[in-house]
Amino acid sequence: MLNLATLNRYDVSGMYKIYDKWPEIAKESYESDQDTVDFKDIDHVVFAGMGGSGALGDIFSAILSKTKIHVAVIKGYHLPSTVDSHTLVVTTSISGNTVETLSVLDSAYKSKCKIVAFSSGDKMQKYCTRNKIEHRNIPQLHSPRSSFTRFLYTILKVLGPVLPVKKSDILDSIKELDRTRKQISSANLSLKNPSLRLAEWISGIPVIYYPFGLQAAAIRFKNSLQENAKKHAMIEDIIEACHNNIVSWEKKDNVKPILLEGADDYSKTKERWKILKEYFEINKIDYREVCSVNGCIISKLINLIYLLDYSTIYLAVLSRVDPSPTKSIEYMKSKLV
Repeated sequence: MLNLATLNRYDVSGMYKIYDKWPEIAKESYESDQDTVDFKDIDHVVFAGMGGSGALGDIFSAILSKTKIHVAVIKGYHLPSTVDSHTLVVTTSISGNTVETLSVLDSAYKSKCKIVAFSSGDKMQKYCTRNKIEHRNIPQLHSPRSSFTRFLYTILKVLGPVLPVKKSDILDSIKELDRTRKQISSANLSLKNPSLRLAEWISGIPVIYYPFGLQAAAIRFKNSLQENAKKHAMIEDIIEACHNNIVSWEKKDNVKPILLEGADDYSKTKERWKILKEYFEINKIDYREVCSVNGCIISKLINLIYLLDYSTIYLAVLSRVDPSPTKSIEYMKSKLV
């Protein structure tokens, strides 16, 4: 069983200590004195960002999926051609230097759309200051992925007048974060810790199944497995997987299925989960289930991300790997001058 001494030995820069504070960070960020924006006549929102910043766009896409606002998430260089004067482009670069997102910001400035940018400063802030674009500076915590709640809840605060998101839902999600922390944090390194149990089980290549609405959590989990645990991972939509991916289980492989299930998944989705689990059991395929909390979509997603992200930190340490360094990403960035 993992202990604090081992955690500190391999998590050299203390990433887990930031995660232990996620509920407080979320609350402080949402209650911050950041100025809100109040753009009118918005029917289209584009969220642009890469990596941890891109995961924020996935969250907002899910939050707004049942509203009349069309949402696009851009993880690359180009704005969609549908951008017009009723479009709000939200660019996020936690470092402030993401080349793809800076390219989108420049394209947005040259169009007729409305813009608000979020970063910890540097190139993005300088560009916005120079061109009089709405920008909110949010200091980074440890790393872009560790800063997730700080950026998410600050953006929820700043975009409050624009987006149809209930304040009560946001506050409930923060309360739920605190409840989740009691189960998964470094203060509970026991067999009752679901994040630690999941980390101890993971081996081979995880394939993460998710339902409609929880894609953001699946993408984030895949990314965190790759960045923190330095481990390959795949994601599959549960409905689509029943039309293709399911066939791959006919051949034995070193792949381990993880099922992300929503507390109130659609009835037909629940039917697929049941059949898939039956299939795994008949074929003696070991799998794990991770269920969302009850409540609004913000609570479901942020608490899943909290539990799953923490499992990747534990997995890194159990594998004797420091979760913080991302040498390959730095190599790529050094070539993209």
